[in-house]
Amino acid sequence: MKLSEIKLNPANPRKIEKDKLQKLVKSIKEFPKMMLLRPIIIDDEGTILGGNMRYKALQELGYKEIPDEWVKKASELTEEEKQRFIITDNVQLGAWDWDMLEEGWDKELLVEWGLDIQFHDDNKLNIGEVEIEGKSNFGNMTKCPKCGFEWKQ
Repeated sequence: MKLSEIKLNPANPRKIEKDKLQKLVKSIKEFPKMMLLRPIIIDDEGTILGGNMRYKALQELGYKEIPDEWVKKASELTEEEKQRFIITDNVQLGAWDWDMLEEGWDKELLVEWGLDIQFHDDNKLNIGEVEIEGKSNFGNMTKCPKCGFEWKQ
């Protein structure tokens, strides 16, 4: 498959940090078989649902074409399932664009899918309908007095 047939997802809320990208570049260079075990997941239009950083690493390594087995098409997913996949694929590894998540994602679903919600500004955190003021216990476990939800700041 030509790498040019795959498109970065402009609505992907995961940030790609330069140091982590460089580690992935090194990893793929040394162990390209990893791509067989962790392929890039795309939708029917070729937009990446999982693997934006792997895609960027392949570009940086100079790949123009990759084995078909390094890409898997997820044609059977609904729009909601696509969103869920984007989050759950990155829950353990992702660095998030909190502003994008705040603007375009259902916070209750994000929590349900395993994302630790964090403060996104100096004064409040929104979880669904619940707005919590303050940021006084930075770095400690915090619990919402209204809903009982616990999160790490």
